[in-house]
Amino acid sequence: MAKAAWSYFEAGFQPETGLVNAVGAYPSTTLWDTASYISALVSAYELGIIDKRDFDHRATLLIGTLRNLDLFRGEAPNKVYNTETGEKVNYANEPGEVGVSVLDMGRMLVWLRILRERYPYLANSVDNVPLRWNFCNIVQDDGRLFGSFLTGDGETRHVQEGRLGYEEYAAKGFALWGFDVAGAMEPEPLAYTTIYGIDIPYDGRDPRVFHNQNYVLTESYLLDGLEMGWDLPVADPEGAGMATQGWRAEFAHRIFLVQQRRFESTGIITAKSEHQVEGQPYFVYDTIFADGYAWNTLDPSDVYQPDRAAVSAKAALGMWALWDVPYTDLLFETVAHLSDEQGGFFEGLYENGNGVIPLQTANNNGIILAALLYKVQGPILQFSNPNTTVWDMAYSQTDVRRNKCLPEPMVNEVPCCSCGELPAQAPAIASEAFILCRPVEGEDGIAATECATTPQVFEKPKPKQVLSQICRTDRVKR
Repeated sequence: MAKAAWSYFEAGFQPETGLVNAVGAYPSTTLWDTASYISALVSAYELGIIDKRDFDHRATLLIGTLRNLDLFRGEAPNKVYNTETGEKVNYANEPGEVGVSVLDMGRMLVWLRILRERYPYLANSVDNVPLRWNFCNIVQDDGRLFGSFLTGDGETRHVQEGRLGYEEYAAKGFALWGFDVAGAMEPEPLAYTTIYGIDIPYDGRDPRVFHNQNYVLTESYLLDGLEMGWDLPVADPEGAGMATQGWRAEFAHRIFLVQQRRFESTGIITAKSEHQVEGQPYFVYDTIFADGYAWNTLDPSDVYQPDRAAVSAKAALGMWALWDVPYTDLLFETVAHLSDEQGGFFEGLYENGNGVIPLQTANNNGIILAALLYKVQGPILQFSNPNTTVWDMAYSQTDVRRNKCLPEPMVNEVPCCSCGELPAQAPAIASEAFILCRPVEGEDGIAATECATTPQVFEKPKPKQVLSQICRTDRVKR
């Protein structure tokens, strides 16, 4: 399966730039799809599909291209690039620019950090990629993330980007590089809809007011689990058995369980994700919930496209990697051989019996390779590089860091001695709301462990009892 998925990246590889086509033979890509290629590259190397010589050649060529991309307005990567030339392009793949996607940037930052941690000899080159970017219009003072697009008259408009699921995943990418993105990391505002007896979370911002749909999809929760184990973006001393960002694990398990229950109730094998389709409308958001309806399949214009609902190959194999239950065995059998040995896995299988979606993409095959690597090694991000980094030291304490709004890791803020203690903030998701994972209260919020695919009853977490500081000091003296 890994060899079949990797064949996509051999067929779509552009030797001049090191980029890979996002869809089939069409020479165009995005930062998101390029991150999926890095996902495939790391996985193929770790699984023994390619050797170190091939890995190093591809990695250094790609990093060099990323380092020298022509940026949107000279600030950050454009949304689209030509894979043959590396030029920024518009959606017709013609020279031009269209704006910045912070969701794509966040995914790229996750995988650049994975490269830096797993392969320290690449760290110097990797760090020089985001050092060219200017984050002042992207990371706001309140920790929210803003993308941009061009208006009809050519002006740049900056807008908050991301909804529940994707927003927090992308924020982790920024946080891994030291940015304070607290405003994008929390699941607020939050709402729920009940589907098959499970309270499914969705973004509470009204699409009629904010003009941005609140799709509930599988992919962002899968990526978080496969790549980071639903952890906070810091080293996790507890290991893979403890998800330090507990609400992400809890929500991910609900997203999985509701799809299993749909199958149990209707017989429809269910693995939902956004995916490409052949012909108009070319792309759909195949959702668990959107626009007030469960199992709503919408095109980018929010037109209902029920005949485009599908079993997504990446969603099916991602869930098989993360959950070991009979239903995921069925998902595996549904899509395990949905591939061409010379072109990779197809997008999926239509629910209505119309057969295979006859398209192959970088994102689908990259995520499938990551799922296979997870099955062997567990969460892919490993904090194993303790070295001083160029990212932290470059332009240290100069105007350059400030002018680009880079983090200042070499500047420690002295705490105020007379401010008193700040009041403790309530967690975004209370421990009482956990039904599939056991909540564990810690210094950084509520973590999760012992997750299951059936509702459980947990005792309310109790504070850990420790000796007072006076007692501990007295014991040391004695």
